[in-house]
Order: sequence, then C-alpha cells, then structure tokens
Amino acid sequence: MKNLFRNWNIMRIFRLVLGLAIVGQGIRNMDWTLIIIGGLLTLMPVFNYGCCSTGRCNLPMPNKKQKPDEVRFEEVK
Repeated sequence: MKNLFRNWNIMRIFRLVLGLAIVGQGIRNMDWTLIIIGGLLTLMPVFNYGCCSTGRCNLPMPNKKQKPDEVRFEEVK
C-alpha cells in the first residue's frame, strides 16, 4: 500500500487523468468497451505498472574505470 503513493511524477498523473477521462466518457456514452479500456489505463498508473516502471528499460551506467572514448569489442564465435 505504501508503494501506491510513492514516486508520483507528471507523466504518471497525466496517465491517471487520461484513464479517468476515458472511463468518464465510457460512462457518459454507456460504452462498456471504453469503460474497460479506461479502467485498465487508470489502474496502470495507480499501481505504477508499465513498460518502464520496473526500471528494466534503463540503459546501464558506464563503468567509471572505463574511459568514455574507449570501445571494447567482444569476439562472438
């Protein structure tokens, strides 16, 4: 439960508002498809779930021992 209220940024708030707007439009039009899609899009920012929420999309930080101009090649057999 503590995770729900941590690490809120502008993009996460925007995704929440957009999902709620889609749910509201679905309720207004009585369209179950929009309600379901909007519900899923609303739950994603609430639980901080998405393609980059786990931090696996980040690039690895360069090794401080390795110079930035130095390129390492590895032979693949």
